[in-house]
Amino acid sequence: MSTTPTPFAANATDYKIPDKVMSKINEIASQYPEKNSAMLPALHLIQDEFGWIPPSAVRQLADALDTTPNKVYAVVSFYTMFNQAPVGKYHIQVCRNVSCSLLGSKHIVDHLTSKLGIQPGQTTENKKFTLSLVECLGACGTAPVMMINDTYYENLTSGKVDEILNTLA
Repeated sequence: MSTTPTPFAANATDYKIPDKVMSKINEIASQYPEKNSAMLPALHLIQDEFGWIPPSAVRQLADALDTTPNKVYAVVSFYTMFNQAPVGKYHIQVCRNVSCSLLGSKHIVDHLTSKLGIQPGQTTENKKFTLSLVECLGACGTAPVMMINDTYYENLTSGKVDEILNTLA
């Protein structure tokens, strides 16, 4: 098992935001009186491109939005929807907020850690799964809930989790 790297640690690979993505960021930023107001959509574009927010992209985005890397990092680190390190092919996010906790999300997390051999914040050796805990997925009425990439799974049980994992290639 590998541990998720510390955000903004030195990486051997330097990521450059592609021109097409930077053009879209500039287009979005031009619609706001202050460029840095485009930060959230810009971060989504970067994550869509790389699967995470690389440190070099933070610096590039700060320059493009006339702000500082610290301000960009503050946004990246505040929202759990932004990945601060590469994630596996399947990013499993389990809600741990009140409704999910009361209805058994801890058991779901325990089951996933046992089944995958990783702890929250880690990625499997084969880079297939990353497990994360998030504060709320907004589906309290169908708790416990997890999201794998962009798909929600609700009313979870250990058996249902096994069925879901078995469908993933």
